[in-house]
Amino acid sequence: MKFVKMQGCGNDYIYMNREDAPVLEKEQWAILVRRLCDRHFGIGADGIILIRTLDGLNADFEMEVYNADGSRAGMCGNGILCVGRYVYEQGMTFKKELRILSGGIVRKVWLYPDSVSTVRVNMGKPDFTCTHIPVIFPKKQMIGEEVEFENRRYQMTCVSMGNPHAVVLMPREETERLHIPGEPLITMRELLLHLPYDVEAEGAEIEHASVFPERTNVEFVCPVDAHNICMRVWERGSGETYSCGTGSCAAAAACIINGLTKNEVTVTLLGGTLYVEWDRESEEIYLTGPADTVYRGAL
Repeated sequence: MKFVKMQGCGNDYIYMNREDAPVLEKEQWAILVRRLCDRHFGIGADGIILIRTLDGLNADFEMEVYNADGSRAGMCGNGILCVGRYVYEQGMTFKKELRILSGGIVRKVWLYPDSVSTVRVNMGKPDFTCTHIPVIFPKKQMIGEEVEFENRRYQMTCVSMGNPHAVVLMPREETERLHIPGEPLITMRELLLHLPYDVEAEGAEIEHASVFPERTNVEFVCPVDAHNICMRVWERGSGETYSCGTGSCAAAAACIINGLTKNEVTVTLLGGTLYVEWDRESEEIYLTGPADTVYRGAL
């Protein structure tokens, strides 16, 4: 069983050609995924992505995404960036403009002409409709709403980027409190480490809240200025990760629609930075980021 370990801003996955993966029942496959993703007794990863070539369809490749707990995910932003590099480096294609199917939706992917280590993808349109996300809420959309979980109130915007996201927006006054008058402004990295949230406890609580019937990813976001945000993310089925591509798109869309940033946003995460653009004319979001190969192996 051959595999390639890849990461984008520290969001790491195990990548396999579908033909190299074992044929197992659903329950057995979930057990294998959990074992391989275990960081102490396995390879260690946020999940596994299987890739297969498509012939005669409206896409070049299909990717299947699995979370570290063995559950299926609909979409992975950093994952699709790495899939673009994977298929090129594995000699599965020589094209630098690809169409990749994930979660029933075809996404356009571009490899940069001078380097396949930077990749851009059309992530589609953000969907704020509560029933589509899904989230149980009395209004059609949850945008900038105050909600409460476990006796703590949050300003939250919910959005689907092919998977559900609950974006918690940190008030600007909270950001200002982190700056001591007369002292230099803290760096984005320091700001990330000082966000006033217990990401593990609060992320898990929101992920499993009854208002999210299919669970949810949770982003804790600090809008810094018109073009910069920083974010920590709790991923459904994986826990806190160093980065999340769909989460970065969801966070940027939430900041933009709430009037906190412009349409082009740099997202700083624990694992690095991603660049998000929301074309308000077409309503489509573009994600650009790194795709790095860590190592190759076989089991």
